Amino acid sequence: MKMAEPMRRYSVGYALAPKKQASFIQVSLVNLAKERGIDLIKIDTDKPLIDQGPFDCVLHKMDGDDWKRQLKEYGSEFPQALIIDSPEAIERLHNRISMLQAVGEVEIDCENASFGIPKQTVIYDAKMVSGINLENEGLKFPVIAKPLVADGSAKSHKMLLVFNKDGLRKLKPPIVLQEFVNHGAVIFKVYVVGDYVKSVKRKSLPDVKEDGLGRLESYLPFSQVSNLNNFEKNDDKYYKLMNLENAEFPPLSFLTDIARGLRRVTKLHLFNFDVIRDDSVGNRYLIIDINYFPGYAKMPNYERVLTDFFWDVLNQNDKSLGSLKKVHCEKEVRVLVGNSGCGEDEGTLPVSPLKIEENENPIQV
Repeated sequence: MKMAEPMRRYSVGYALAPKKQASFIQVSLVNLAKERGIDLIKIDTDKPLIDQGPFDCVLHKMDGDDWKRQLKEYGSEFPQALIIDSPEAIERLHNRISMLQAVGEVEIDCENASFGIPKQTVIYDAKMVSGINLENEGLKFPVIAKPLVADGSAKSHKMLLVFNKDGLRKLKPPIVLQEFVNHGAVIFKVYVVGDYVKSVKRKSLPDVKEDGLGRLESYLPFSQVSNLNNFEKNDDKYYKLMNLENAEFPPLSFLTDIARGLRRVTKLHLFNFDVIRDDSVGNRYLIIDINYFPGYAKMPNYERVLTDFFWDVLNQNDKSLGSLKKVHCEKEVRVLVGNSGCGEDEGTLPVSPLKIEENENPIQV
């Protein structure tokens, strides 16, 4: 009797910061992956990557020139190893202007809904903060002030909802001023794992009535739109009146098309994006943030979703992954020129341009 061939085993090396590792590398994920023939192996970041493995795939969320150099060296030594995702592609999400500019590059067919980004501008000079004319930038109070850098650090999460000019004086450039849109205090977080798309609802910033701006303080700090301890203390009655369960999800096919468009534009496979519904329009959706390698453990059945993703990547079943071949990043200058989206016919906004120069190094995506 012929013996069955042993299961082909794959090794996925992961390099994650301690906090990310603690939340993502759960025993349940490790065991489920092992059952599918996939071994998740911790990469020792204190040792050279080239001396470890070899790995069929390297999964990472690490920063720094030394790490990028090690990944490039590893890819040269082991050209069959898959790198998820390329540092150059990830870096685009570390800047809140280039991050949302990606949305403007997405083209999808949509008849019953439209999407875009909030109006926004960036201030680099501290001397310009107090003297800025919001109307000239296509903005009005209230505005959300966010650090230009979005690298996942605690500092990058320190944001303000600014109600008047006094609040602007608290800002420390470089900073992005983003239009605040009433959205029923609900945010939709859309998780993307390869071809898989999942949307969940979270509480968000409460709506602000224009006639009540004069009674509000100059600003209100918060860390994340869906992390509202400050607001919950001040607006407890507001949230009691609002039933999150009654908030209707955007059509999944619509979100999936946007997700796939963002994948093509960013060349990323693991990210989420935050969506709000413009209450003044109804079927108009705004993408306000994109995050690389988010907290997937909060997503239902994340173990199965990620294991399926690893399997498809390793067996190249996911056609949209482009076979994960090496490509060259073209050197270009990107400038944010407007607030356009599918189904919209708007002019450009007067915004401060931000130039992003990308290296021409070969990368793996």
